[in-house]
Amino acid sequence: MSHRISIIIDPEDLHDQEKIRQRIAESSAHSFGDFEIVRRSVDARSKKPRYTLQVELIDQNGRVPRQALPAFNPVRGDRSVLIIGAGPAGLFAALTLIEQGIKPIVLERGKPVEQRRKDIAKLLRHGHLDAESNYCFGEGGAGTFSDGKLYTRSTKRGNIREILDILIAHGASEELRIDSHPHIGSNRLPSIVNAMRRTILNCGGEIHFDCRATDFFVQKDSIAGVTTNSGSTFDAENVILATGHSARDIYDLFQKNNFAVLPKAFAVGVRVEHPQDLIDTIQYHHSPRHPNLPPAAYRFTSRIEERGVYSFCMCPGGHIIPASTSPEELVVNGMSNSARNAPYANSGIVVEVRLEDIEAYHSHGPYAFLAFQQELERRAFQFGGALGQQAPAQKMTDFIRGRLSTSLPVTSYLPGIQTAPLHELFPPFLSRRLAEGLSNFDKKRKGFLSEEALLLAVESRTSAPVTIPRDDTTLMHPDLKGLYPCGEGAGYAGGIVSSAMDGRRVAMKISEGLKA
Repeated sequence: MSHRISIIIDPEDLHDQEKIRQRIAESSAHSFGDFEIVRRSVDARSKKPRYTLQVELIDQNGRVPRQALPAFNPVRGDRSVLIIGAGPAGLFAALTLIEQGIKPIVLERGKPVEQRRKDIAKLLRHGHLDAESNYCFGEGGAGTFSDGKLYTRSTKRGNIREILDILIAHGASEELRIDSHPHIGSNRLPSIVNAMRRTILNCGGEIHFDCRATDFFVQKDSIAGVTTNSGSTFDAENVILATGHSARDIYDLFQKNNFAVLPKAFAVGVRVEHPQDLIDTIQYHHSPRHPNLPPAAYRFTSRIEERGVYSFCMCPGGHIIPASTSPEELVVNGMSNSARNAPYANSGIVVEVRLEDIEAYHSHGPYAFLAFQQELERRAFQFGGALGQQAPAQKMTDFIRGRLSTSLPVTSYLPGIQTAPLHELFPPFLSRRLAEGLSNFDKKRKGFLSEEALLLAVESRTSAPVTIPRDDTTLMHPDLKGLYPCGEGAGYAGGIVSSAMDGRRVAMKISEGLKA
């Protein structure tokens, strides 16, 4: 038998088993033989931050056996499913199909993680952008080299534990199950993606790199196959479309074929960078932080003139990175390695955008948000000096006052920054709300508005700016039987875990149909 309780522990006692045992005895009337920590989180609401531990107490009869990690067995080649995209939705769909005895055939426009890493190094050092191999495109998708955060609030979309177990089975730390906001890190996630690739190939699946889908074969109202940039064709009656939020050529393909697409509201803003020590002081109320405490994070929300203004993808101890997919556009994002030990903290601070905010783009129909997103990214490129991936930047204090910064703090953004009036880059409805939101966040955490705080633009790939519709029951596109829009690029997920859950969900739906 087992029983769970919650206890509070000081950071200095986090790894002291006897102190934890003593606190358990003080907090519970249940006798126990052993215990296991099943969840931990930092509570920084008081002046002294502490850990909340959820502990499973195990009676004298011994430990509760751990759940076995998933196993994957070779598949036959008589049933197969085509998957476009090797991001989290595509990879987890492939692994789920293998679990069901179905062969996955994965098409990925970019390169394997090993080669992709080299292209990213060229981007950081020289501003050279490969439009097919970058922070967004390539094996593992956008999250592989841009942080690897595994937190999601989409608990109704699937079993998060299944996703974590598959990651652990491919080399992730078992502590993913414990942390309230699990994080792998950009230095470790590529090896896990590599291990997933080996599982897919060893079980009889296929993965084709440098293989971009360029058109669909359609017979009557059903998908029949896909053509690619190399001229090769892949016949398929079931196709999972898992291309991510930056594959604009897929949206162009839908527009060309007059397949249904819907506009999807999204959010746009800046990437904010502070010294990590400053964020530690603001959040933990003293500095330096205890070595057993993680680098402090924050999460802010506000409502300004009926629009949400909020922090997004916060990266403690991290770096700002170029997330562009076109050489004449500028997009920034954030990442952290597993240790989160870099001297800076960064986060997206973004403003909700609705159709009534962008009337000038209504002529683009369902692609209005996409056109607005592209225009902002092109403007950011010009504001950055149109030199490589140099980013336009401004002190937070100057942005709020509407003046150009005469000097800029040191930044983690390696391609370089150029002082620019970001308050003029954005349309007034966006700049105004963003400035007020930043001021509000300072009221919540005094010191957030600082001369050391730097803004870089533009943070625009927060989510897909369109939704590719699908039937709620069949999960197929209404115009194309056998085509399954999936993951973040289709508008059904936001991040690694929710994308992975959606990939599993779609794969299971296809499996049910093939077994019927």
